[in-house]
Amino acid sequence: MKKYLDYLWPLIGLVAVIWSVDLLWDKLKAEALTNEAVAAQLEQAGLWESVRIVATGIGQKIALIPPTAFFHAGLATLVAYAALAWYDRIALLHLHREKGISWAYISLCSFVTYALSHNIGASVFSGGMVRYRAYHAKGLSAPEIAVLVALCSFTFAFGTILLMGCVLIGEPQILRPLHRLSDWFGIGDKQARLIGFGLLAFCALYTVGAWLRFKPLRIGSFELVYPRLPIVARQYFAAPLELMGAAGIIYFALPEQGNPGFFIVLGAFLISFSAGLLSQVPGGVGVMEAVFLAVMPGVPAPAVFAALLVWRMFYLIIPLVISLPIVLAFERTQLRKALAHETQVKAQEQAAAKAAALHIDKPE
Repeated sequence: MKKYLDYLWPLIGLVAVIWSVDLLWDKLKAEALTNEAVAAQLEQAGLWESVRIVATGIGQKIALIPPTAFFHAGLATLVAYAALAWYDRIALLHLHREKGISWAYISLCSFVTYALSHNIGASVFSGGMVRYRAYHAKGLSAPEIAVLVALCSFTFAFGTILLMGCVLIGEPQILRPLHRLSDWFGIGDKQARLIGFGLLAFCALYTVGAWLRFKPLRIGSFELVYPRLPIVARQYFAAPLELMGAAGIIYFALPEQGNPGFFIVLGAFLISFSAGLLSQVPGGVGVMEAVFLAVMPGVPAPAVFAALLVWRMFYLIIPLVISLPIVLAFERTQLRKALAHETQVKAQEQAAAKAAALHIDKPE
C-alpha cells in the first residue's frame, strides 16, 4: 500500500499543477481580452507570444504598485516571520526546554526552517531537518524535536481554523465563487456560517482541553502531552498574527480600486494557501493562484496575479536567498566543532597510549 501512496501524492500534485495552470491561463487571457488592442494581438499570436503579451500586462500591474505598498508588504513579512519564530518559542516552552536557547537563535532557526519548507515543500526533509540539526545542537532529543515540529504545525493549523471560522461567520459569501471550480463547493451562506461556528467550536474545545488538562496521548513509548493553558493562550495570538502578516503582503500589493478589504483578502489567502499545502506542490505554485483568483472574481486577474507575485517575492524567494548563507554558516560552525572534538579525542587517546606505554616499559 505504501508503495502506491509514494506514487499517488506526486501524481495528485502533477494533476493539480496542470489543472491550475490551465485555469490560470484562461483567467489571465480572458482578462487580457477585455482590452481591444491586446485582444487583437492575441488573436494573431502564437502560444509563446501570447504568454509574453499576458506577462507584459502583469508586469505593468506590478509597476503600478506604489513604493509605500512595497514598504508595508515588507513590514507585514517581518511580522509574519516574527510570529513563526514565536511558534518555536511556544513549543520550547511546552517542552520546558526554552532555557539556554536565545530568541536570536530561535528566530534564525525558525526563519531558515520556513524559508526552506515553504519553497521546497517537503518539510520533513527540509524544515524538519533544519530544526533537528539546530535544536539537537542545543541538547534536545529526537523525540523532543518531533514534538516541537508537531506543535509548530498544529499552531499553524489552529490559527487557520480560528481565522477561517471568523471569516466564514463574518463574510460567508466568500465561498460562493468556488462553485465555479466544482459543484462540490456549492456552499450557501448559512452552511458557510455553520462551518464557521463549527471551526470556532473546535478551538473552544481545544481550549477546554487545556484548561481541564486532558490525559496525554501515548503511542508506544512516544507521549504527546496536552498543552497547558498558557501555551494555548500564546497560540491564540501567535498563529493569527503570522497568517494576518502573510495575508497583509497581498492586501498591500493589491490596487486600492476594487480592493475588497483585508477580511476578504485574509479569507482568500487562508483558502488558497491551504489548498496549495494540500496539493503537495512546492510553494503551492499555480494552485494557490488559481484558488485565490476564483475567490476574488471582482478584482482584475492581472492585479491579483501581480499581488501574489509580490507575496512570493517577499514571503518565499527573499527569505530563501537569505537563509542559504545562514545554513552554510551553521554547518561550517558545526563541522569545525566536530573536527575540533575529533582532534581532542585523538590527542587524548594518544596521550593515554603514551602513558600506558610508559607504564609498561617502567621496570618493576
